[in-house]
Amino acid sequence: MALQGKKIVVGITGSIAAYKTCSLIRLFIKAGAEVQVVITPAGKEFITPVTLSALTSKPVVSDFFSQRDGSWHSHVDLGLWADAMVIAPCTASTIGKMAHGIADNMLITTYLSMKAPVFIAPAMDLDMYKHPATQANLQTLRSYGNHIIEAADGELASHLIGKGRMQEPEFIYKTIEGYFEQSANLPLKGRHIMITAGPTYEKIDAVRFIGNFSTGKMGFALAEECAQKGAEVELIAGPVSLNTTHPNIHRTNVISAEDMYKAATNIFSSCDTAILCAAVADFTAPQISEQKIKREGSGGLHLDLVPTHDIAAELGKHKRNDQTLVGFALETNDELSHATEKLHRKNLDFIVLNSLKTPGAGFAVDTNQVTLLFANGKQMEYPLKSKKDVAKDIVSQLY
Repeated sequence: MALQGKKIVVGITGSIAAYKTCSLIRLFIKAGAEVQVVITPAGKEFITPVTLSALTSKPVVSDFFSQRDGSWHSHVDLGLWADAMVIAPCTASTIGKMAHGIADNMLITTYLSMKAPVFIAPAMDLDMYKHPATQANLQTLRSYGNHIIEAADGELASHLIGKGRMQEPEFIYKTIEGYFEQSANLPLKGRHIMITAGPTYEKIDAVRFIGNFSTGKMGFALAEECAQKGAEVELIAGPVSLNTTHPNIHRTNVISAEDMYKAATNIFSSCDTAILCAAVADFTAPQISEQKIKREGSGGLHLDLVPTHDIAAELGKHKRNDQTLVGFALETNDELSHATEKLHRKNLDFIVLNSLKTPGAGFAVDTNQVTLLFANGKQMEYPLKSKKDVAKDIVSQLY
């Protein structure tokens, strides 16, 4: 079983849903896990340490020091001991403290010391859950690499109906079990993958630039998928508003095509795979005006542009036999012929073709429709899918 022998810290906070955690603990123990409960002072108002200790056969940790003999409960040791930490239920108060590092109780200090993955199951009333402050705190916790087990819809303690109740113990258990099952099967573990994403901006004066409509969604989906499959990911991102969540993703932010070229050529030699998803500008201005170019009296504007470095072609020249190079081609006409020519000219292993003619594909949407063209002549065409699912299709070709 996936949880056999695993050490799990279960955190309990001050919510009426705390009674459900007893069932969750029993599920963990029946699966062969060892459970240590850490409870907040408010949590003890809803469920007693005696009950929890009887279920786990371990003393419950609540205070920094034992009231009996003054011995210290080490949150550091718990952080090193655990294979996972599950906080269920997790109140809005605890979520806010976790997001901002307010270490005023044993549960928060244990969380801040935790080396293992952390799973958070929120529980609160619907208006508290949907409040912008709560949602911002949850997003902050996601950005730190925590796993949020989204609250469920249903009847709440207030007798209102809406989203905010803690997921059922069986659902939380299946989430943790699924994580460890997936962790046991990481086909890209040990791989080092570079991914470029987003647009580049080419300045023409102090306030204007030449750019494109890329949002980076496809590249970021690829980065998350590679990381979830066990790879260490070097993400080179143009100017986008997206955030990553997986701790295996190491991000380098760039602005111009020249910035991206330098970053990519510097990182590529240490990687075994590169996926070039960014929409890099083909042309740039050789001279950038230090002042804003005025419209008045100019009689029009003429720009002399020069080609940017071709990142894919440059990496293709230096690609080793043990490296894989994947490109992207967004075309508007003669799609197959243009993509095939680019595939061979740039020494790519395969290229991802998509067309702006396809409804729902391309920039600023959450879906894409792609065809994979391989150097050996093989083609794989996929239907319109979410970009997350497209990322799964592309990454599956790497193992």
